[in-house]
Formats: sequence, structure tokens, C-alpha cells
Amino acid sequence: MEETDRSRAFAKDVKRIVVKVGTAVVTGKGGRLALGRLGALCEQLAELNSDGFEVILVTSGAVGLGRQRLRYRQMINSSFADLQKPQSELDGKACAGVGQSSLMAYYETMFDQLDVTAAQLLVNDSSFRDKDFRKQLSETVKSMLDLSVIPIFNENDAISTRRAPYQDSSGIFWDNDSLAALLALELKADLLILLSDVEGLYTGPPSDPDSKLIHTFIKEKHQDEITFGDKSRLGRGGMTAKVKAAVNAAYAGIPVIITSGFSTENIDKVLRGLRVGTLFHQDARLWAPVTDSTARDMAVAARESSRKLQALSSADRKQILYNVADALEANEETIRAENELDVAAAQEAGLEESMVARLVMTPAKILSLAASVRKLADMEDPIGRVLKKTEVAEGLVLEKTSSPLGVLLIVFESRPDALVQIASLAIRSGNGLLLKGGKEARRSNAILHKVITDAIPETVGGKLIGLVTSREEIPDLLKLDDVIDLVIPRGSNKLVSQIKSTTKIPVLGHADGICHVYVDKACNLDMAKRIVSDSKLDYPAACNAMETLLVHKDLEQNAVLNELIFVLQNNGVTLYGGPKASTILNIPEARSFNHEYCSKACTVEVVEDVYAAIDHIHRHGSAHTDCIVTEDPEVAELFLRQVDSAAVFHNASTRFSDGFRFGLGAEVGISTGRIHARGPVGVEGLLTTRWIMRGKGQVVEGDNGIAYTHQDIPI
Repeated sequence: MEETDRSRAFAKDVKRIVVKVGTAVVTGKGGRLALGRLGALCEQLAELNSDGFEVILVTSGAVGLGRQRLRYRQMINSSFADLQKPQSELDGKACAGVGQSSLMAYYETMFDQLDVTAAQLLVNDSSFRDKDFRKQLSETVKSMLDLSVIPIFNENDAISTRRAPYQDSSGIFWDNDSLAALLALELKADLLILLSDVEGLYTGPPSDPDSKLIHTFIKEKHQDEITFGDKSRLGRGGMTAKVKAAVNAAYAGIPVIITSGFSTENIDKVLRGLRVGTLFHQDARLWAPVTDSTARDMAVAARESSRKLQALSSADRKQILYNVADALEANEETIRAENELDVAAAQEAGLEESMVARLVMTPAKILSLAASVRKLADMEDPIGRVLKKTEVAEGLVLEKTSSPLGVLLIVFESRPDALVQIASLAIRSGNGLLLKGGKEARRSNAILHKVITDAIPETVGGKLIGLVTSREEIPDLLKLDDVIDLVIPRGSNKLVSQIKSTTKIPVLGHADGICHVYVDKACNLDMAKRIVSDSKLDYPAACNAMETLLVHKDLEQNAVLNELIFVLQNNGVTLYGGPKASTILNIPEARSFNHEYCSKACTVEVVEDVYAAIDHIHRHGSAHTDCIVTEDPEVAELFLRQVDSAAVFHNASTRFSDGFRFGLGAEVGISTGRIHARGPVGVEGLLTTRWIMRGKGQVVEGDNGIAYTHQDIPI
């Protein structure tokens, strides 16, 4: 389910929360208390309590804990001969009585350490038949919550009239899951969280690799499709009981989340509207068009739509791009309004200036994006171009043609303009597309996606471009190597490295943009100042911005180094030096040469000559874009030939390393790899080839009945 639907699920302010923790979460191996997990849970509840939430805890675990303690007592009170005999089953009610006091003692101790007061409330099924009891219960709990006390409920199994705690499921409630649902209704809770030992409700047993996590339970769809596994190893209910309780509460108006109690942050994630566990909600069926779409569904739909796109004429595909460009301009105010909300939220959250800068969609940027889309439309149709034509034998002609890759998954951070560039390139190249943008640009990405997909004709379908809104869906997408053909991550080193290590799908991209400008001793000073200034200051947050300035040692003597430094410092650039430059210029020493600032900061170092500059770039660069400023043609050619980067410039700003500026129309990213595509990746980088053969009935027959000519045919 999309994060926006989680926000809808918790549309009203959540104040009163019932949290139920299962036996498998409370206890570990051998029935002993899982002290670490329980401590983390108490810390979460204490933090909610201090934040003003009204927290009600329903806890299992007493019977299991009591059984462990009584077995120990039975063992030490038995003779060796007694232990050789078959051991009788312990009485469940006795286990409950012993375990309850131990369980509550732990909660009291833990909450005391956290400066929280807790209260024990043991209830029986029969009590809820009494109207006066229910009224008094509500009043008592309200008084406790007003005093910031956390009520801790459990069924009083020790004196319950049930035949056995694990067998009798009759009555108003039949286990602690149903008790939690009943209390949520009686006490008018805003949210019920059922903590289990698995992530949520699956389509089958969680141990089955084919089982999928159900993010939103839709009763009409899922109740007949789910296969339940074994019950909890210690508790009485298992997932069947949780689902029954969750459905009852949800359809009575209480949103319910089933999620893992093993994660220390899941309760906080639930309250922030993030997609964890399984949501039960009375309006879930209204979200079916969204929630039914799995990662595979999205990828398959994108492939089907891409085939429809490829079937259109070149003119029709071109017209789609013109329509997208027009739609961007027509919706400028709406796009900017949504973008301003993202920018304001980012500033309020204290995000770095460079990240906020990447978020901003100015009117000029929107017009520029529309212009780049039109430029892309005016380019030669890339699909089906004949690249090579060969006569294999008489009357047998083979063509090598350009073809779309298939379905692309692009993961990018904080730059909503990237969505437009990528989507337009996908349309031009005939590829299906799945997009996952950064949460910082959630509103901007959503409106841009809507504007673009609304411009795609129904004959192709808006599912050509899918927008992934939850980070939790990425692992599922990265497993779809049979449906997705290429992953292109655009973002931090951490993002790119993480994706490369977790997928079998080919990955195209770059981890860092550590770009260098080397100013040679034979430079033109005015030119050097312009190039250095532009490379750093035109857009400091860009991946093609200069991050390291290398200066020939002779330029220290004739004051050129000082003039270059003055240009940068006068424009607010913070400078860090290498071992030599920090001493010469009296600036702080850089912690590392392998650093991408993405802001108005850079590293400066003095080098012996062009060979030292090349060596420095190879040791510390990211093979992105590097530049030399010199009037010596031999030195320039040496630099251009030997620097092994995707883009190498002579007397030109590193900021030219861009798909639009290269004339590619736009770029899907910049690749520093050496396979398939390198440098700014435009339409051609999103194409592969296929072979078309036209014959007149020829057969191989062991190659005896055919005379091969293998003659090139002019295209």
C-alpha cells in the first residue's frame, strides 16, 4: 500500500493506542523472558507516553513463563528416579498464576527505570457480560490515562472458567488478541497494534519463499486466499486469531496493524504512516486498485504498456512527448505549489542546503524541462533503426536493429526534475519504467507523475510509467530479474552500493561525482578563473560540479594560485587543503580526497605536474568528469588520452557533462561503468539490439546446401 493510503488510514489524530504483545515476542527459547526485546518495547511505550499518547498494553506470556518456572521447580524437587519417569503435563492455570506475577514484576521494574507508572488489570471473559463492569472499566482506565499511567491487561487465566487456556475459544473473547480488539472498542482507542513474531500477514506460511507479505488486508479479496501455517510456538492463537481479532476491530472502526515485535522501531514507523506490517481498515476495499498492485504487477504492466508504445508509429510516439511538454507548462503553478510544500518540509526537517537546492522547481527549471522534452521529440526516432545490414547468402538478408531494453527501474534521490528527464527518455526509447524518488520530493514526484501519465494516450496506458511510493517495495522490485531489465540508481554512494549488492539485475550508474579541475602551469589565467568558478558555483549540488582543484606547483610562485583561491573564497566557497595546499594557503586539511561535498566547498591540492595530476585523479577520482585548463596542446592531449574517466575536458567547465548539454535531449543518469553505456546516458544508452532476418525458404542442412556470402549491404 502506498504511504499516502497509510496517511488516509490514520486521517484523524491518533491519541489512544492499544498495543498487544504476543507470547513469542515476550519470551525467548525455553520460555524465559526475552529481556532485550521486552526492554526495547517498554522504552518505545515510555517514549509514546512522554509524547502525550495514551498507551494501553495487552500482554501475553504469563502461561509460558509460568510453565518454565514450574518445570524448574518440579525438577529441583524431584529425585533422580522421579526424573526417569514420564513427566505429567503441568496445569495451565497454575502456570498462569505463577507466570503472571513474574511477568508483571518485570514490567514494573522496567517502567520504574523509565520513570513511568504501570498498573496491572486482570480480566475474565464473563466480566464483560456485566454492563456496570464495562462502565467502571472505562472510568478506571480513563483516570489512569489522565495521570499518564500505562494500564497493562491480561486475561486472568488462573481463575478463568475456561476448560483450558489453550483449548476453549468460546465466549466474548477467547485469547489476548481478541481481548485487545475488545478493549480497543470498549475504551474507544484510535489504533490497535498487534505485535507478532513475523512481519505481518502473508499469503501463506512465512517460511514459504513463495509467500508474500500482504500490506493491506481486503476482506473480500484475501479471506479465501490465505493459507495459515502453524500456531505460535508458545501462545494459543497464532496468526489465525490475530486476523480474526483485527477484522472484528477494523470493521467496527478501529484501524489495526499486525507487525513484528522483534523490530525496535516498528511502533514509531506505524505512527509515522510508513508501510510496515499489514493494515486492517474498514475502508480498505476502496483502496483495492492501489493495494492490489504488487511490485511484479507494476513491472508486468509497464512491460505490456511498453509493447503498446513500440507498436505506435514514430509520429505518434513523438506526439506523446509534445503533449508531455505542453502539460508541464500548463500545470506549472500546480507543480510549483506541491514542490513548495516539499521544500518547506525539507527546510523544517533541517536537511542539508545542498539537498534542499536539488528539490527546488523554479519556473525557469520547469520551462527548461519542457524544452528538453521537445528537443528529445525532435530527435531521430531511435527505435528500429537499422545499424548494420548483411547479405548472409543469396536471398538471405540479416539486419541488426536498435530495440528498447524493456523495463527500467530508476531509483533517485531528492531531484524531482530527474523524474521528468527519465520519463521522457523512457517514452522516446520505448521502454517501460518504474520510478522511486526520494521521500523528500514525495509531493513533487506525485504531481509530475500525474501530469506525465495523463498525457499518455489510453491506447498505451499510464501504467507505462509506475511510481513506487514506498521504500519497502524496493527489495521486492530488485528480486524481479525476470521482469526488470536494468536498474539505474541516481543518488548517494550508499544508495548505489546497496542496490548493486542486493540484485541480480544489471545496474548502470555512478556512486560518486568526485570531479577534478587541473590548472596547468601553461594556463590562461582569466580562462582558468572562469572555468574553476563555473565548475564549482554554477550548481554546487550537481554530480558534475568540481570537488577537487589541482594546481601546478609553479602557479604558487606567480600568484595564480592565490587568484584562483580568491575567486572561490570571494563567492563563499569553503576550502580544505591537501597536505601541501593546507600548509601553503593556511586552510584546514581535508579529511579525505575521496569526498563529494555537493555544496559550496571543495578540496585544493598542489601537484608537481600533469603526470602527478593524472595519478591523483586515478587514485582519488570517481571516473566521472575531469578537466584540464592549459594552453599547451601536448599537455592537453596527454591528459585527454590518459585520464580514464567517462568524460574528460580541455578548457571547458565540468558542468558540461550533462545529457542535455551533450545534445542527448536529456539524461537518465551518468554511468562511470565500462559496460553498455558510459558518461551521460541518453536514449542510446537505453537501447539494445536485435537481429531481423529475411529469407526465401533457406535451411541449414549441415551447411552443405547453402553458400555463404556475408556481404555488407549499404544502409
